Amino acid sequence: MSKIAALMPDERVVKFTRVTENSFYNYDEYYFQGKLICLEDIDGLKEEALFAWRELISNEQLSSSTSQKDENGNIRSAQRIVRGPMASICATTHGQIYEDNMSRMFIVAVDESSEQTKKIMNYQSKTASGTIEKKQEVEAKEFLQNCIRILKPLKVINPYADKIKLPPQAHKIRRLHELFLSFVKQVTLIHQYQRKRDDRGRIITEPEDLKTAVEIMFDSIFLKVDELDGSLRQFFEQLKAYVLAKENPQNYEFMQREIRHSLNLSKSATHRYLNNLLELEYLSVTGGYQNKGLRYKVSYWDNVVKLREQIKEYLNNQLDKL
Repeated sequence: MSKIAALMPDERVVKFTRVTENSFYNYDEYYFQGKLICLEDIDGLKEEALFAWRELISNEQLSSSTSQKDENGNIRSAQRIVRGPMASICATTHGQIYEDNMSRMFIVAVDESSEQTKKIMNYQSKTASGTIEKKQEVEAKEFLQNCIRILKPLKVINPYADKIKLPPQAHKIRRLHELFLSFVKQVTLIHQYQRKRDDRGRIITEPEDLKTAVEIMFDSIFLKVDELDGSLRQFFEQLKAYVLAKENPQNYEFMQREIRHSLNLSKSATHRYLNNLLELEYLSVTGGYQNKGLRYKVSYWDNVVKLREQIKEYLNNQLDKL
């Protein structure tokens, strides 16, 4: 999240580590307009602060009734308004408990694969050895910031808005459809110097903008279809691969410690993942004791690869017709 925020113009970024319950209501009317709000850990926000943040996203303004003194010193009721629109980005380790928030935004799961770990470690090693030129990184960052600065807040029209239908099995598809159309507008807006305009000065979306939006946001769209959240899905796929390597995988029983050591996970993470899969009936308890350890087995073998291919084909078939 910090890396993404660093690519935005500094004057347009507002970072919060902690937000008190009513603080969003007390800002100047246009303070948040056109800015990126970064919530470094959403777990630290109280419900009232989360509610205000959601309202800024959905309705693009906050309206509250307050008391204030007039020029004669008398207490009067007054309306206070804080306006958007604004962009926001946040991080959490407990995405599934923020149902109201998740339906209003695109979800991106951290890539915890071994391949990504190798890339990160390789970058860290090159940085420590001086192989990576930091000056080039700074120049690239400043170039992207300046690209964003020259973008103008123009209107966008999408003549293909009714030509793309999202997967019907997607979670809360009404809001997801609105999110997708908004993202297509963002892609068009970024290409505003390459796009045609109508007689009213509005930028016109091209088919390639929709293709770009689907390509970039496919994983996030799929997370809205998948019953498991991103990190839980990654764990379950690793678990299935481990069990499938055993003899008679359909009936193979395992214990938490075995999985923890095999997949190199912490005790708390393994415990949380297994409990979540039990609640969703992807695993079942076959024996053991609570104080000595339970035995589990996979009771539902879904085919996430096939589902991904079906959804990608479903979207690409529509894009091809454009």
